[in-house]
Amino acid sequence: MPSAARAVLLLSLPLLLGATPGPGGWTAVPSGGGRPAFYAEGVPGAVLQDSVSVVNRGARALTVRLAGSGLPVTFAEATLRVPARTRAEVPFAVTVPSDAAPGERTGAIVVRESTGRRVALRLLVRVGGPELPALTVEHVAVRADRITYELVNRGTTELVPTLAVRARGVLGTVLERAPRALPVRLPPGRRLRLDEPWPDRPALDSVTVRLTVTAPGAARATGRTSARFVPWGALAAGTAVGALAAAAAAAVVRRRGREAEARGAGT
Repeated sequence: MPSAARAVLLLSLPLLLGATPGPGGWTAVPSGGGRPAFYAEGVPGAVLQDSVSVVNRGARALTVRLAGSGLPVTFAEATLRVPARTRAEVPFAVTVPSDAAPGERTGAIVVRESTGRRVALRLLVRVGGPELPALTVEHVAVRADRITYELVNRGTTELVPTLAVRARGVLGTVLERAPRALPVRLPPGRRLRLDEPWPDRPALDSVTVRLTVTAPGAARATGRTSARFVPWGALAAGTAVGALAAAAAAAVVRRRGREAEARGAGT
């Protein structure tokens, strides 16, 4: 038996007398008894310690592998051999990521035997630290019939943003949308690209678009951009008509010039 994990004989009389083992003949639970999951608290960078009990109720030795998911977990023994009718206690350490935002993070301790059977135990870590909601609006642009933009959560808490849209043209307001909650949740450090439809934008105008975004506890964030709308098709058609008129006028001038020269030659 590895020294890092200690095994103890199960003192349950029914098991020693040959009672029917549970499904698979083994199980895994948080050490200490009575806990449905692992729970710990710590600040970013902290190393939190606990242990898992692997209970072999069968009549033969058991070999299992232990792994963590969702959070950085290190085990005293990643591969463990548990004798028959024995409980093994395996210490492990969870490292809270140094960039973890305050709040709850979830993971799992997974114990798996060679046949493929596995037991997953929930791991909950409460990360301490100040909660700071902060939000920015970036890269606002008008593209075709949409307003595109990016929301960036620069705080330490998850945000549910609210958006208001306004656009002013040469003659006044051409778009105004009241604040509404966006159907997104923005985790800390996340950047999200979104767009706002604008199917009835002006055909001819110069506008300034302003997006205003708020979230509970966060300061108001705004983003702006400018755009010019020009009916290029009509303008191109007008240019073509002007060019044809100019060409026709030049042809008339040349024809009249040749006629004047002919009359002069005749005299």
